[in-house]
Amino acid sequence: MSRSWLCVAFGTFALFLFASAFADDVIVLTEDNFEKEVGQDRGALVEFYAPWCGHCKKLAPEYEKLGASFKKAKSVLIGKVDCDEHKSLCSKYGVSGYPTIQWFPKGSLEPKKYESARTAEALTEFVNNEAGINVKIAAIPSSVVVLSPDNFDEIVLDDTKDVLVEFYAPWCGHCKSLAPTYEKLATAFKLEDDVVIANLDADKYKDIAEKYGVSGFPTLKFFPKINKAGEDYEGGRDLDEFVSFINEKCGTSRDTKGQFTDKAGIVEALDSLVKEFVSASTEDKKAVFSRLEAEAEKLKGSNARYGKIYVKAAKSCMERGAEYAKNEIQRLERMLAKSIAPAKADDFTLKKNILSTFASDQ
Repeated sequence: MSRSWLCVAFGTFALFLFASAFADDVIVLTEDNFEKEVGQDRGALVEFYAPWCGHCKKLAPEYEKLGASFKKAKSVLIGKVDCDEHKSLCSKYGVSGYPTIQWFPKGSLEPKKYESARTAEALTEFVNNEAGINVKIAAIPSSVVVLSPDNFDEIVLDDTKDVLVEFYAPWCGHCKSLAPTYEKLATAFKLEDDVVIANLDADKYKDIAEKYGVSGFPTLKFFPKINKAGEDYEGGRDLDEFVSFINEKCGTSRDTKGQFTDKAGIVEALDSLVKEFVSASTEDKKAVFSRLEAEAEKLKGSNARYGKIYVKAAKSCMERGAEYAKNEIQRLERMLAKSIAPAKADDFTLKKNILSTFASDQ
């Protein structure tokens, strides 16, 4: 994909903010599973695409929304084939350009080519007609904060928040390509109270865009707590690069799925005291605990929350003995292996990470 961020292509406006949540609802088809899934007891709409294809990238959020819409429709499969990886399969079905979309009726491997508009609405209407069903288009709330003149200053200039802003135009092809990744980024950091992932329709609100020197789309600017003049984001546009940027600039520790990493909650200022605490005699532990408690009270922001966990862990270690940390870590790992709410997983991971500093030298 081009690195030029000045859009020159015009197109139809698409509701692209929902795409990231739907990616798992499109079935990935391969040479090994194609005839096991297609031509069986349900109809199938199949997109034959190439990863480098610009038209495929533009279609992706619409097609993923389609997949989510038909997720519970037992009589229909929404699938896709990577033609770079499965050339013989695509050749078998006469694919010569990308994307090619074909409908396979129930019990048949003889496809009908789809040649209408490449929007979720048009695709849904086509599948409903072919399958004889009536499915509605799915939609979920976006994790991206939508900015306008009414809330821009309140959100972006809040010196308690680190804010990444995408200035976009609805007609911009590059903006549409970026949208699914940007949504995933917002979802990954939605539980961080002081991190905001936002966007502004710079075509609609030209005055705000001009104020911040925006001349091409998409333009991304970072507004950290300490610099509300804004800084140009000049990093890469893939999810890993975005997540690394936010973690580095905001002091967070999230992965691309929004889960805490093993560094989350660790406060370097308290680590040396933990080492003293672990190696101290039973009598001396009380004195080190007092120092740890005093240092934790000095912490601000997210670190203040982590400091409380350190203090509670140290207190439990004194009360329950040397094996407490290791036993509690094992219990938390069992809990994390289960299906639990994201906020609860955050709590357990923070506690596990911090307890690991108490168990490392035992």
